[in-house]
Amino acid sequence: MANSIVHRSVVVGAGQHRYRTDSDWPRLPDDWSFVEATAVATDSAGHVFVFNRGKHPVIVLDGDGNVLTHWGEGIFTRPHGITITSEDLIWLVDDQDHTVRQYTLDGQLLRTLGTRGCPSDTGAAGIDYRTICRAGPPFNYPTNLAVAPCGDLYITDGYGNARVHHFSPEGKLIRSWGEPGSGPGQFYVPHGIAIDGTGTIYVADRENSRIQLFSPDGKFLDQWTDVARPCQIFIDQQGSIYVAELGYQAGMWPGTEPPGADATGGRVSILDRRGQPLVRWGGGIQPCEPGDFFAPHDIWVDQAGTIYVAEVTWSAGGRKGVVPADCPSLRKYVRITEST
Repeated sequence: MANSIVHRSVVVGAGQHRYRTDSDWPRLPDDWSFVEATAVATDSAGHVFVFNRGKHPVIVLDGDGNVLTHWGEGIFTRPHGITITSEDLIWLVDDQDHTVRQYTLDGQLLRTLGTRGCPSDTGAAGIDYRTICRAGPPFNYPTNLAVAPCGDLYITDGYGNARVHHFSPEGKLIRSWGEPGSGPGQFYVPHGIAIDGTGTIYVADRENSRIQLFSPDGKFLDQWTDVARPCQIFIDQQGSIYVAELGYQAGMWPGTEPPGADATGGRVSILDRRGQPLVRWGGGIQPCEPGDFFAPHDIWVDQAGTIYVAEVTWSAGGRKGVVPADCPSLRKYVRITEST
């Protein structure tokens, strides 16, 4: 497919959640590529950390999208998830390595959870969740991590498992919950996770197309089903809930079909505390255009309210020519305020 990306700025959202796309962002050197940006997060200084599957797995950008530094070369098997804590420590999830690792912002390894290259025994055949025979201990293709207000760690696990693992701040396993299935507390690809200020845990149960809510000890509280294959969740200080939804036009498992001919493609939703949509944009009609998406995989909101969305454009279809090679894999949405 020929390259056909239009670089222009558009406005998305509505009301208090209006954003302008930044069409001149990021600014990578000409010979650099993310291949695909799988995850994105910002530190307290506003620097943007992009976990990606290119030659430089961790690329650090300034607010204008210029490269500040990079690290991680030769370390990761397949980058997947990223979280930066309020203490400016970075957690990186390497799904095919079956590990979750903590680093300083400049790339110094502090801690590793899991055993490199050694998946737990769930009977799964690779990353196909449909082959999981039983729930298992950490980890079998873990996906993402969230930090509770008390410092406890919660990790979704993932493609080859169907569990959430709860660790102490020191990395000691406290409990795990979940099993394969579509009932309350069961999972088909627990892919993303976030925790609000009260400690309630939100799990993006991707292939069940729902968000499940749990207490800190893993008790099922509720589920929200008005989402389309959610990949990741971010909750801001005001309690708004941002969801990156893969949708039904990219990354479908072999032999699976969308629920209907009009099923949405990739999109971003902002929900209120009850799970009701405040605004949505995207849908995959023009997946490479500003304001639309092909394969949203991760989402982060910085202190200024700017939204960053990472998309797995290559693995979800780009390698097969479904979208052009320059279909954006990282997008930035600047919040519009009265002053702007």
